Amino acid sequence: MSKVDTAWLRMDSPSNLMMIVGVWILRPGITLAALSERVRDRLLPYNRFVQIARQDAAGAHWLDDPDFQLERHVRTHKLPLRKGLSEQSNLQARVAELAMQPLDHDHPLWQFELIESYEGGSALIARIHHCIADGIALISVMMSLVDGGGLPPRRSRRKPAVEGVDAAGDWLAESLIRPLGDLTAKALEVAGGSAAKSFSMLASPQQSLSDTLDQAVDLARMGGQLASDLAALALMPDDSPTRLKGQPGHAKRVAWCQPIPLDEVKAIGKALNCSVNDVLLSCVAGAIGAYLRGHGDNTAGQEIRAMVPINLRSLEDAWKLGNHFGLVPLVLPIGLDNPVERLFAVRSRMNALKGSLQPLLTFGLLSVAGLLIKPAQDALLALFGRKTTAVMTNVPGPATKLQLCGATLEQTMFWVPQTGTVGLGVSILSYGGGVQFGVISDTTLCPDPQRIIDAFEPEFAKLLALTLMLPWGDT
Repeated sequence: MSKVDTAWLRMDSPSNLMMIVGVWILRPGITLAALSERVRDRLLPYNRFVQIARQDAAGAHWLDDPDFQLERHVRTHKLPLRKGLSEQSNLQARVAELAMQPLDHDHPLWQFELIESYEGGSALIARIHHCIADGIALISVMMSLVDGGGLPPRRSRRKPAVEGVDAAGDWLAESLIRPLGDLTAKALEVAGGSAAKSFSMLASPQQSLSDTLDQAVDLARMGGQLASDLAALALMPDDSPTRLKGQPGHAKRVAWCQPIPLDEVKAIGKALNCSVNDVLLSCVAGAIGAYLRGHGDNTAGQEIRAMVPINLRSLEDAWKLGNHFGLVPLVLPIGLDNPVERLFAVRSRMNALKGSLQPLLTFGLLSVAGLLIKPAQDALLALFGRKTTAVMTNVPGPATKLQLCGATLEQTMFWVPQTGTVGLGVSILSYGGGVQFGVISDTTLCPDPQRIIDAFEPEFAKLLALTLMLPWGDT
């Protein structure tokens, strides 16, 4: 097991379990037998889903489960009827319950739970431990389950290590440098083409660093950027002390909204010269600010920090599983009430991050954490908790709706885990022409995440209305 995956394996705590939790809404319903057959055919060829994660003095490794039983991992559940609650509220309560229910470490660390009867169809709740893979890889895996999906590519035999590179150097190249060397500027959006080219050169030890003057200049520039970003991470102040910060408890709640049209989001971005991400993140900042003000808090001038995962691999390699991502701290201006002003502030912060190599640095920190004893790892990761209010993910999904066992996948949501004392997770996923917004929160710090969800659509509507009111064309 890689050092980064080992760090995720050991990161579980009573307040935050390191599981990626997802929900699929399907219509019409599907049966347990059909789902089990599909999982057996498409998921089990990925070795990690039939292996146990084992730890010893030397670290962690994968072992085949000698007692693997599919029935242990694919099961059904009937939602209880709770007076005064809708089916969606009951499903949200079940997802929250499972988010705090540990997976069985004596067997592969994943589980699917099928709600066969839900709103005229079915609901599928997936839980997968983060040590198996990151969100990008797991989206690739889950897409293999849909109708027309395929098996994982055949693994090619690994090339022998370059002569003269010792074991430690080989691990560094394999775990840190080589994944970055395969990136394009578009996939990473943080280093630019020249830096990615320099990383690729580092990933090939047989290639001289003095091949060209341009490459040497690129490396020098990148070294200065690394030093600057390392200082920025080390000196990053603790986050604003809002009611969303503190010591989390041992219970979660989840909430999500109905999808909003992606075309409308794109129209706002085009009109105001902002990206789709800028538009959505500004609405998230507005919703969190509205939530705090609704509790009587003064948000004037306040900002909170969200850690945003950045993919560090080519999408073609997503099937290889494992964790290959870094994190960048995004400051959300929750104190700005004007939607357009807030959007431009978010755009400015996002643009400032595009030249950052902080994802590389945080990936390296996670690698180091996997080498440390558990108390030292916890202390290192606690630094992120003090400086962060939320973990936020924004992932593009297929533009058209998919099918699973003959049923249409109408909605899809997912939440990545929060680490340390972070008690708020926000997810944005585009799928089938819409954008799905979801929140998972610790009940001690944010007992009613539905109120954040309920504020998201009004914030988007205000931004859309102001955009439509702008003067267009010649007058």
